[in-house]
Amino acid sequence: MNNLMDLIESTWRESLDVKKSLRPLFPDIARAAELLVECYKKGGKALFFGNGGSAADAQHFAAELECHFRFDRPPLPAMALHANTSTLSAISNDYAFDDIFARLLEAHARPGDVAVAISTSGHSANVLRAAALKTKLDIGLIALTGADAEALAPFADVVLAVPSKVTARVQEAHELIGHILCDWVERKLFHTDE
Repeated sequence: MNNLMDLIESTWRESLDVKKSLRPLFPDIARAAELLVECYKKGGKALFFGNGGSAADAQHFAAELECHFRFDRPPLPAMALHANTSTLSAISNDYAFDDIFARLLEAHARPGDVAVAISTSGHSANVLRAAALKTKLDIGLIALTGADAEALAPFADVVLAVPSKVTARVQEAHELIGHILCDWVERKLFHTDE
């Protein structure tokens, strides 16, 4: 594609098409939102993790909960597991890169917390290794993936598999889903009269 306007148009259309394809996921998005609400009502926290763009999403969603989303309210406990680079590099060096999220999840998760595993491919080894700890740690698990969710599905309470294999489009849909989750948590916990 040599024409910039054509690139803009096709990217915009592709993004819209992927977002429109999320409609069948609405009940699962609702289940994920309620899982987070129940976690917070019981005094738990949300733990987000993923690689690359998914790591950026993990920090983004944790920030929406720790700070605020639509309105001023008390902060909620949330964290992106990879945010301490010293710990990340130490685990990668002393153990293995595939162990980073599992080790951090074991350090920070408490029974009743909810982990949000983000993998556009659905096959990130370090994400899978952490997700496999769900039962041992007695936590909830939401899986945000692309079209291929089979590897993460056995560990998840809710699978939100964006029906695309294009990484950028999956990430854009994950951002939309993450905003919906944060919006509902905030409304349900702090605007109970709605």
